[in-house]
Amino acid sequence: MDTARLNRKAENEWWISPFGKMRVPAVIYATEPLIREMDEKVYEQVTNVATLPGIVKASYAMPDAHWGYGFPIGGVAAFDPDHGGVVSAGGVGFDISCGVRTLLTGLKLEHVQPRKKRLADMLFGRIPAGLGSTGHLSLNRKEMDAMLTGGARWAVDRGYGTREDLDRVEEYGSMAGARPDEVSDQAKKRQQNEMGTLGSGNHYLEVQQVVEVFDEDTASAYEIHREDIVVSIHCGSRGLGHQIGTEFLKRMAAAGAAHKIELPDRELACAPINSTTGQAYLGAMRAAINCALANRQIITHLVREAFADVIPGLRLPLLYDVSHNTCKVEEHALDGTTRRLFVHRKGATRAFPPGHPDIPPALRAVGQPVLIGGTMGTASYILAGTPQGMDLSFGSSCHGAGRSMSRHQALKQWRGNEVIDRLARQGILIRSRSYRGVAEEAPGSYKDVTAVVEAADRAGLSRKVARLEPLVCVKG
Repeated sequence: MDTARLNRKAENEWWISPFGKMRVPAVIYATEPLIREMDEKVYEQVTNVATLPGIVKASYAMPDAHWGYGFPIGGVAAFDPDHGGVVSAGGVGFDISCGVRTLLTGLKLEHVQPRKKRLADMLFGRIPAGLGSTGHLSLNRKEMDAMLTGGARWAVDRGYGTREDLDRVEEYGSMAGARPDEVSDQAKKRQQNEMGTLGSGNHYLEVQQVVEVFDEDTASAYEIHREDIVVSIHCGSRGLGHQIGTEFLKRMAAAGAAHKIELPDRELACAPINSTTGQAYLGAMRAAINCALANRQIITHLVREAFADVIPGLRLPLLYDVSHNTCKVEEHALDGTTRRLFVHRKGATRAFPPGHPDIPPALRAVGQPVLIGGTMGTASYILAGTPQGMDLSFGSSCHGAGRSMSRHQALKQWRGNEVIDRLARQGILIRSRSYRGVAEEAPGSYKDVTAVVEAADRAGLSRKVARLEPLVCVKG
């Protein structure tokens, strides 16, 4: 991206003043090297989002931003329903409520190292992963609707995990306002046999070691310490979320035209929040959020079973579960007043500050955990929300490393078996059913996650708590 077109407001904050039909500025949080590495489509998309009706304050892009469908991945935008605000399926993404969940083990490397290969095989055998993977559940229509309404609570009620888990999940495990009746039969059919599965692409399950702690007090509140072993799960709403996104983009294109909404890009298809289509999408999207929460809850249960087979007696309590593809109704201060806004986060993680009422009581004093996934050969991070982040980006931060090249480009450069062998020499065991999938997700096809996290930290979006490195990775 050409920095000459940007106004540098701070070391890691770049502004694009409104031009053309932009209603608000566009703001990108990144270091200068990350800005220069960003593709030009990020500039185009973050400014296009700024033209949408009812947008408030600014259109934002996080340090890991890259090209997406309509909105950039790493995009954040908030809309006021009382001033013509819209909801956009492209502002949420196709994998609705894709997110990260981290479990604590209480183990150190010395406990896992002698059992690492067996643990990798056990996790790979227990948790279905890969394109078209199916789980052990097959939901009938009644159970499907119950799951879409109940989320992780539905899963716990059926024996997948504990009530204590729900205290550490966004929305306490169940998103209110879900409308299974707005989810098509085709979407439900696609999800019928996919509960408890990782899926494909950049989804993963990792056994990780805490190698560095930056904030001892916050880490202690999160019950993580240097050399601890944790488990992170990254996945979403599978085929159901993708089908909802696909169907509503078409419906929103028609609704937008009916409401005379002018768009610079048809991929920004949207509908007024208070319209029939807008409300229908929100109901379906919230059902997909519940699907993702239930999916990660079932996988948590399977992970615990796998660990119990290798190292009996472990509890694996949940640190936190947070999504990064959502639209949530939140209250934010604007111009001295509190307003009810619809905050789109696409490839961006909610990052609420200390004291926020939506944070579980046990974590409220130090801020919400912000779980940042890296690649299967690099680090992941745990961060915490900050007070200034609420003003900078509606309490949002990055979500991962962000791709630096397409999957097609990655396939030209790497072979899956070679990537697996190289990582094995580094002590990282990869388990996957697809060499192609591993090549597409080669660590070199992503930005430097440490640079992304440093930018988020220095910009004040979130603050570093701990760095994690992978020992075992089950790839989707």
